[in-house]
Amino acid sequence: MCRTTLLACLAGLAVLALPSTRAHARDDDYAAMLGYLTSSHLDGHVLQGAEGSITVNLAAGDLNSQANLRAFATGPDAQAWIDARQRTAGNQANAPLDAQATIAGQVLAGAHGLVSINQVSGSANTQLNAVAAALASQGIRETTDGSLSAAVSASAEMQPGTEPDAPGEGTRSVSVAAGAMQGFRGVLQLNQTAGSGNATGNILSLSVSDLPR
Repeated sequence: MCRTTLLACLAGLAVLALPSTRAHARDDDYAAMLGYLTSSHLDGHVLQGAEGSITVNLAAGDLNSQANLRAFATGPDAQAWIDARQRTAGNQANAPLDAQATIAGQVLAGAHGLVSINQVSGSANTQLNAVAAALASQGIRETTDGSLSAAVSASAEMQPGTEPDAPGEGTRSVSVAAGAMQGFRGVLQLNQTAGSGNATGNILSLSVSDLPR
């Protein structure tokens, strides 16, 4: 073999090796595409500068239960309460290999008001945001732990039958980007979940007096 052709032969071997490596990468990408993946995103300028009462339920996956509940009352003896119960049975689903829940961009930047968000990626999760507020003329009343739980109560049963496609593998991630919610003023409730079989809740109970006349 001529020495001048050695580099050409080596180059030829390198070229022959590249398709094999790329084919392997493509096989891995294809296998990942066939996996059960869930992803929920709030991005861009969604709700930027919004005002007032805002509720969002965003879910990717199976068998997820979400609720945003509000109760308001006014009067001499005003009382407000919420009782939420979520239950399912006999359902079957696989847990996703990869689950992501993300809030990015300028979501809710400069907004103000009462905002309740449930965001989930996965299977068999339960999320609840509840607000109970009473404007009573008898003045501010002390709220004990017992009366607080009575004013807003919630229960959720874990839903059986969720198994991951590949136990011990995959990723679960939640995130809120730095630019999101900048300058927000008011009350913000956020349940953000990635995974399976989780139960989360935000509960707010208020009792205040009438404003002076």
